[in-house]
Amino acid sequence: MADESTARITVLGATGGTGRQVVAQALAAGHRVTALVRDPARMPLVHDRLDVVRMPVPDPGALRALLGRTDAVVSGLAATAKGGSPATVWTGAVLAALADRPDTRLVAVSAAPVGPHPQGSSPFHRFVLSPLVGLVFRDAYRDLERMEAALSAGGAAWTVVRPPRLTDDPGTGGYRLVVGGNVPSGYRIGRADLAHALLRVLDDPATVRRAVGVAY
Repeated sequence: MADESTARITVLGATGGTGRQVVAQALAAGHRVTALVRDPARMPLVHDRLDVVRMPVPDPGALRALLGRTDAVVSGLAATAKGGSPATVWTGAVLAALADRPDTRLVAVSAAPVGPHPQGSSPFHRFVLSPLVGLVFRDAYRDLERMEAALSAGGAAWTVVRPPRLTDDPGTGGYRLVVGGNVPSGYRIGRADLAHALLRVLDDPATVRRAVGVAY
């Protein structure tokens, strides 16, 4: 990625709880941010280094032109129980747009249940809570699994970040990261700290083409 003071970051899902935090923190760090949104009226932030682009569905030509001027892409599209495949669809479009720019960093939110059970997880969590959550968010996790498979099959410099339950806790920076697995006994994380982790891994070569667990 470019020097932190001049990096150009495109954010997907920029009006969601995590996406807004990514935009705000990226701006505070001195980045130039482009927010891709369905409805610009839902973006409350205004800044001279923020460009808001309306794109309700992926536009291949516009996306290719936009990402040709981008140093990194951060997807804040999170798991929901509403069905559909937003993560898979958007990630596929981004991968196609970045086909000629394999060094552009691409960081995407996934979910802890998509990854392995962390070491030391309790029987209740492994055999009761985890299956129950998986049932409720079945379609969302299938979407994220397909997204991760598409990333693994592509040539991009990607990282997926797998949080557990998201909260509105204020950012503390006191979270844990596990490259290649989930965080032991990590059952929640605030959206502000998740956003911090998404931006943090952009410049960490150890996370390229890896999944990263994050939690308190």
